[in-house]
Amino acid sequence: MSKKLQTLLFACAIASFAFGQSTPIAFKGATIHTATGAVIRNGVLVVQNGRIFIVGDANTTVPVGAQVVDVTGKVILPGLVDTHSHLGGPAGGDNSAALSPDTRALDAVNPSSDGFKKALAGGITTINLMPGSGHVMSGQTIYVKMREGNKIEDLLLTNNKGVYGGLKMANGTNPMRATPGFPGTRSKTAAMARDLFLKATEYKTKIDKAGKDSSKLPPRDLRMEPLVEVLQGKRLVHFHTHKANDILTVIRLGKEFGFAPVLHHVTEGYMVADEIAKAKLSCSIINIEAPGGKMEAINLWNGNGSTLEKAGVLTAIHTDDGITDSRFFLRSAAMSVREGMSYAEAIKALTINGAKMLELEKRVGSLEKGKDADFVILSGDPFSVYTRVLQTWVEGVKRFDFNKPADKAYAIGGYKVYDADRGELHHHGGEDQ
Repeated sequence: MSKKLQTLLFACAIASFAFGQSTPIAFKGATIHTATGAVIRNGVLVVQNGRIFIVGDANTTVPVGAQVVDVTGKVILPGLVDTHSHLGGPAGGDNSAALSPDTRALDAVNPSSDGFKKALAGGITTINLMPGSGHVMSGQTIYVKMREGNKIEDLLLTNNKGVYGGLKMANGTNPMRATPGFPGTRSKTAAMARDLFLKATEYKTKIDKAGKDSSKLPPRDLRMEPLVEVLQGKRLVHFHTHKANDILTVIRLGKEFGFAPVLHHVTEGYMVADEIAKAKLSCSIINIEAPGGKMEAINLWNGNGSTLEKAGVLTAIHTDDGITDSRFFLRSAAMSVREGMSYAEAIKALTINGAKMLELEKRVGSLEKGKDADFVILSGDPFSVYTRVLQTWVEGVKRFDFNKPADKAYAIGGYKVYDADRGELHHHGGEDQ
């Protein structure tokens, strides 16, 4: 075969990978964590056309004609799901109002942000991009997949209700300020949220009464529309909350208006774990190596996840990037394991549990036949400090490869390698600074 023909065939093969591989690819020999079933030693993972085709043990029959990749000694995880991140600039409300449910991260996120490459270097394939927490309602979040794309619509995911994101809310000190129109106390924060939900309930009643008669519909109200979706159970509330009393306020608010918020951060969740479990709410927590930054998080304890697990609370872990660098997402779960969370639940906290909190579990979060071919290949145990993310695949397309110098630069760049405002890489030759 001529060198020119070899080059042409190789280019064709790469092109086919970019469209999700019509030819099956079989990864053989790795330890596979499916997140929903038993760990498979010396397993086989076959992907085709962007989906998972086969997950099995060493006796699994590989399809004829499949490309076989030897990953002996490696570990394969489902693509990691980050339930709370601020990559890409998902700005929401401003100082004009404390209640900004009409603002959308969709209209702000930069799909070409280098921050997404950082996420891929950490094995993250699905993200809930959140506006900030400096408001009682900061705006609408978006669920995105780390596909390659020139516009944000290329990355969007919709939940199983057909909505592409949630609603970000907050209580505690973040939305409290002296700025006119903002709450100065915890009581006022709750009162303002309650008042707007009451208005949304009235707005929804008018819509319901109008039925199919468009002439009777109320005037369109952009602030009301996402809240009505919350009341209808279509849009999830992602609620920033830290202190135990604030957590109980969120539970109270959800009960009053009939929605089940996902509790985020939940620093003192371990103090009210039974109450959270009784309310049947889920928690997206954060672990931090060096706690600090705000007084309401002074009681942060990395045993939070273990306590919530024992109470029966569905628990995920998030980065809140840039609080925790997306490249260190696996390490966040390792902290929970060190403080008593079970190994299996820590894997779930990075994958399927987060997918459930975004209502995306039918597509992502586990390695099961028919699901999106999102997976991560690791050099060793997921929770070892010596383990590296070697490859990250999204819908059957390799989106990160540690062996590529350009990708490696995103994985090992040191302090300030990413510009916090622009989300772009500072090119320092890819070495630690």
